[in-house]
Amino acid sequence: QVQLVESGGGLVEVGGSLRLSCAASGNIFSINTMSWYRQVPGKQRELVASSKKGGTTNYADFVEGRFTISRDSAKHTVDLQMTSLEPEDTAVYYCYAEILPFSDAIMGRLASVEVWGQGTLVTVSA
Repeated sequence: QVQLVESGGGLVEVGGSLRLSCAASGNIFSINTMSWYRQVPGKQRELVASSKKGGTTNYADFVEGRFTISRDSAKHTVDLQMTSLEPEDTAVYYCYAEILPFSDAIMGRLASVEVWGQGTLVTVSA
């Protein structure tokens, strides 16, 4: 069993900053991609930023240099530093990871499992 736990959401004023953190725990052999998504009620969940195992990072166009994703592979954590927040950034932010469970790896099953966190609400007030 593997899980992701997010923290760091909350209320912030326009132009402010917020740091989200996500920690993976459980039966982990390795983690490939770790990402942050967000979702506004009535809209599809969208990718914010991702960090691949080799170090490559990708950002959604709307980030425009305001957010930074950082990952500690040894600790199985991924953070999202958000600056210059706008009301349009208000959403529930979800952590996502592609995790290869240890119990699968030792059996030779090398397909990663997609895991989502429970989400953390970010509200940017105008």
